[in-house]
Amino acid sequence: MKRIIQILATFIVNGYFPAIYKGGIYQGPMKRVCWPVLNCWGCPTAMYGCPAGGLQHFIGLQLIPWAVLGILGTVGAAVGRMACGWICPFGLFQDLLFKIRSFKMRMPVFFKFFKYAVLVIVAGLVVYKVGEPWFCKLCPDGLLIAGFPLVLFDKTGDLRALIGWHYYMKIGIFIFIILASITMKRFFCRSMCIIGAVYSVFNRFSFTKLRLNKDKCRECGSCQNVCPMDVPVYKQQNHIDCIRCLDCVYKCPSKALKYGI
Repeated sequence: MKRIIQILATFIVNGYFPAIYKGGIYQGPMKRVCWPVLNCWGCPTAMYGCPAGGLQHFIGLQLIPWAVLGILGTVGAAVGRMACGWICPFGLFQDLLFKIRSFKMRMPVFFKFFKYAVLVIVAGLVVYKVGEPWFCKLCPDGLLIAGFPLVLFDKTGDLRALIGWHYYMKIGIFIFIILASITMKRFFCRSMCIIGAVYSVFNRFSFTKLRLNKDKCRECGSCQNVCPMDVPVYKQQNHIDCIRCLDCVYKCPSKALKYGI
């Protein structure tokens, strides 16, 4: 069920299919509304805005992004990081990458704090200082669904003529994220995503939470094995990286976990 919802959400947020043969980028009224997870505004078929881009837009203008914070705050207060687990296209992309047969390893613990540095420094202080959305300039999701398609289907050749060191640097970052995501569960979500960093603050205080019946739990580790974020759920039910995908609830052999109010 989760995978079906992820796929449907990907097509819903990127549903302007006329852009495939007409060219250009959808810029209708829905583009003013932020989808609650990462999804590049510059994607030709994207019908909604990206909260990461929205945050940086207002910060670059030295204004408080009330509307974007309102959307993220409402979703976060209700369900924590659940949006990351169910409707994020780039999250789905990483889930599929990790299924590739390869050497697997656990991400070093200190990496999970790196996303907060990216949020504060790259998407905050740097943007405030220079007025440009530097997180977007480095975002691998932007390259995947916007940078590659726009250049590939550029009929005039104007965009190809502008390709320079920055585009190749972004490709280098994208390749690194792909390789890391093949060997480590949702590497980008856990270490670099600024939207995940915002939502993670709400995990312990959201209206709905994961709950553990300690009398039933065997501490077998099954929950961590199936978790796409490698969270030891039997130890920390509302960990900052938990995306409430509920795989642990469905796969717990002793039915010790539940999700709700």
